[in-house]
Amino acid sequence: MKNMMFVSPSKGKLTFDEAFADIVSYMQEMPGIPYRLIIGTDSQLKDDTCFVTAIVIHRVGKGGRYYYTKENEKIGKSLKQRIFFETAKSLGIAGRLAEKLAESGYEDLNVEIHLDIGRNGETKDLIREIVGMVTGTGFEAKIKPDAYGATKVADKHSK
Repeated sequence: MKNMMFVSPSKGKLTFDEAFADIVSYMQEMPGIPYRLIIGTDSQLKDDTCFVTAIVIHRVGKGGRYYYTKENEKIGKSLKQRIFFETAKSLGIAGRLAEKLAESGYEDLNVEIHLDIGRNGETKDLIREIVGMVTGTGFEAKIKPDAYGATKVADKHSK
C-alpha cells in the first residue's frame, strides 16, 4: 500500500502523497466552503477481481475532484468476502488520509466511507456488519443510494 499509485482525470498518475497534496491545495483554493472527503471501493469479478478505490474531495455545492487506484486480487467468488475486502481497502486508505489530515491541520475534516451495499438486493444482510466495521473505526458510513463514491466513481473505473 505504501507505493500505491492513483490516477486523477485532470492530473494523471500521482503517488498517495501527491494526491494528498492536491487535495489540500484544492481545499486551500476556497477555504470558506464546506468539504467532504469520501473514500469508496467497488469490485468487478473477472479472472481476478478488479478492485478500484476512489478518493473524492467534494466541495459542497461547487463540484469536486477524484483520484482512484486499481488493483487485481485473487480472492474467492463469495459476495460477502468481496464486500469485506472492498471495505478493508477503503478503511486502509481512509486511515492513511486521516493520519495525513491530522498532521496537516485538517483533523476536523469528516471522512466518509461509501459502501457498495444497500437495503435492496443481495447485500442487505451485510449492512449491520459492514456499517459496524466502518463506524467502529471512527469513520462515517454511507450506503446506497447515498454511496456515490463507491457506486458511481469507483464503479466507473472497475469495469
